[in-house]
Amino acid sequence: MKTTLASLLILACAACGARESADASGAAQPASPPESTVYQGLDITTIASGLEHPWGLAFLPDGRMLVTERPGRLRIVSGDGAVSAPVAGVPAVFTKGQGGLLDVALDPDFATDPWVYLSFSEPGEGGGGTAVARGRLKDGALSDVAVIFRQEPKLDAGQHFGSRLVFDREGRLYVTSGDRANLDNPQRLDKGQGKIFRIHRDGSIPADNPFVGREGALPAIWSYGHRNAQGAALHPVTGALWQTEHGARGGDELNIPQAGRNYGWPVITLGINYNGQPIGSGEKTAPGMEQPIHSWTPSIAPSGLAFYTADRFPEWKGSLFVGALAFQRVVRLTLDGDKVVGEEPLLVNFGERIRDVRQGPDGYLYLLTDDADGKLLRVGLAKVR
Repeated sequence: MKTTLASLLILACAACGARESADASGAAQPASPPESTVYQGLDITTIASGLEHPWGLAFLPDGRMLVTERPGRLRIVSGDGAVSAPVAGVPAVFTKGQGGLLDVALDPDFATDPWVYLSFSEPGEGGGGTAVARGRLKDGALSDVAVIFRQEPKLDAGQHFGSRLVFDREGRLYVTSGDRANLDNPQRLDKGQGKIFRIHRDGSIPADNPFVGREGALPAIWSYGHRNAQGAALHPVTGALWQTEHGARGGDELNIPQAGRNYGWPVITLGINYNGQPIGSGEKTAPGMEQPIHSWTPSIAPSGLAFYTADRFPEWKGSLFVGALAFQRVVRLTLDGDKVVGEEPLLVNFGERIRDVRQGPDGYLYLLTDDADGKLLRVGLAKVR
């Protein structure tokens, strides 16, 4: 069953085409006139293109942006779309399948101590595993680079690395990780697959993590029983972590992961295997295992998650935006506290796999499209003309 699942997961992922754009050699790209269009009531501006499978986005205090490219490059993109040469100092990545350079986040005290955090698939004995490194950004390079977290054991599979990075209000770092298409380890507390971890910014373990001091359990674990979490964001009011994860065939989930809780994968799931057969117990519920607060069947393949808190578009304020790879759209969720009470698809038939979604400092949404010629898009509501 594991072999079948792994092979089907590979087939389910979009193929990575050969790169033909000019920056494949790593050269910088000058700014070009932004292209704007109105589509389904949205103003969409292409800030930059020619990015190879961009994955993660972070906003620098000076208005520039950091963008990761999955093959292992970190770029600095200016507001007018100029793309830098690759930032030096990025760790080597395990590029098999979905592996590579993944998310990027700034230290909460970046303005005074410019640490940049990167999640990536780290090569090593046995294959690769999700890891987190940090380095100080100065003059277009990272210095003092060190790995502060490693998912163990490393596995040779090329699927399901996660991974999003989210700092909470106390400066602790949540790291989402995937199950690496392994059906045993997500339920094992001594294995790093299928978990959400919480660490301090230097990689040390918070003393109040739920499994600290428990024999046979990794002390960095926050919650477990996850499949492949590629969206995560901090609720702007409660400060709680929210996350999305891929189901198999159906059963994509939106969760509010609680300390020490088991989210069921692969014992229970709202989806089925790609061959139509049940997964795990074949049940959707089980004692001691949590249910999502919202789910999608068929799967939209959620990646990227952002709460909208700005005043620029009051119609969106309080909404939760979810990127979708399989359905090639953005989903706007209307919330009532911790309940989803409405769902609006945006960019339907726009033809782009949405990998990341962020709210920018200017109140626009920023999207990364997952393609060999990927784009950084700025999106807002179109003005009535």
